Amino acid sequence: MSTIKVQAGDLLVSEPFMDDPNFKRTVILITENDETGTLGLVLNKPSIFHLREVLNDFPKFNSKVYLGGPVGLDRINFIHSYPDLIPKSIQITNQLYWNGDYDSLKKNIETQQILPHNIKFFIGYSGWGIGQLEEEIKEGSWIVSKGYTNILKSSEYLWKDVLEKMGGKYKLIANYPEDPTFN
Repeated sequence: MSTIKVQAGDLLVSEPFMDDPNFKRTVILITENDETGTLGLVLNKPSIFHLREVLNDFPKFNSKVYLGGPVGLDRINFIHSYPDLIPKSIQITNQLYWNGDYDSLKKNIETQQILPHNIKFFIGYSGWGIGQLEEEIKEGSWIVSKGYTNILKSSEYLWKDVLEKMGGKYKLIANYPEDPTFN
């Protein structure tokens, strides 16, 4: 069995019957995968909070905050398409960046150079130690999707959308009921 090499920009799609409430029917964007482990952000789990409720010193900005994962819940992460406006951003794909200079982010939001549809904010992140994610993929907990490009415009239906775009058996999986007894 060949092992899929997970890279920054890949998506992890949870298998349809995963019970873990942190990851049930989630899609995770891999932001970093190196010799120290893997980090990612859950893209399709909005919290009940808006940005100003989480960051008091932040300018007015109409943006939801997503639950990026169960680790580091005292930390805000963001992905965006503004590398020129937010220095020190980490490139994930050709058009997608992670974090960056916080003061530049705030300044560019105040001047309305950054718009809500081109940035997503997250509380926490998802993380795996060395070899842990690879083991979970081998066990069938995660399906790896490469090349999905609509990440910033993702919706609550992202789990199904990604699987359908993968086609073949994944298109069938996209329609599995959450509870197999309803099948």
